[in-house]
Amino acid sequence: MTYSLRLYVSDDTTPEQRRAAERLFRQALESALGDAALVAPVYAAYQGIVAQHGETPDPEALTTDERMVLEHWQLAESAALQAVFGPHRHLDEGGYEIGLPA
Repeated sequence: MTYSLRLYVSDDTTPEQRRAAERLFRQALESALGDAALVAPVYAAYQGIVAQHGETPDPEALTTDERMVLEHWQLAESAALQAVFGPHRHLDEGGYEIGLPA
């Protein structure tokens, strides 16, 4: 299962800089999850958890598997965002969108 990625960066970012940032984001995300093939299924599972339990679910309300998926995704997402935007990232400094196949 593959995925698409779109980074939201400042308007003065060149296409080359955007591609380099997207490559960095992918590398960090895939490395943190263990393999590129895991991004789409883990993200899909994460989206399901968020849809059922909200953006910041109570860990006690989750099953062990849900908690593990949530924690793995959050760690991978954090690593990817830090790789692109740095350790002192603020919420308004950019974001991302992952697209999954239908």
